[in-house]
Amino acid sequence: MISTGKALLSLTSAWSAVGSYVFDWNETHIHNPEWPAHAKFHNAQTMSTGAALGAAGLYALWGHRGPWTRGRLQVGAAAASLYWVTQLSATLYPGTALFDHARSESGEQPPRFRGPQTIIAGTALALNLLAYGLEGRRLARPGTSKSGLTGGLG
Repeated sequence: MISTGKALLSLTSAWSAVGSYVFDWNETHIHNPEWPAHAKFHNAQTMSTGAALGAAGLYALWGHRGPWTRGRLQVGAAAASLYWVTQLSATLYPGTALFDHARSESGEQPPRFRGPQTIIAGTALALNLLAYGLEGRRLARPGTSKSGLTGGLG
């Protein structure tokens, strides 16, 4: 039986792995002729990082043989969360914006902290927190894993 927590962490890990390709493999990002090569390099680096973190999360959740342990849960949750944490932290750097759109007549810049990425990243992190709590409680129940770990999250 697949637990709700592992299913949620799997969903956000998979989205980390493919989401940036869905939104960035187009004419506004990696194929944008106005972007300098180094900007495209960093966009490609971000896409590869998302894919690697998503794969690491899925491996921690499903690829390892042996008992499901709190340590594997922690690695899986961390890998599933890091892409989203770094996406939100990028808004703190000078000159960044959550999305590109044409400047208004007044020269107004795109918002730095409000945008679809904030909602997506915030939702993914909230799901990961919920999943971690659910799995932590499940692991704390006797007979859930062979790890011998005890104790809950709350």
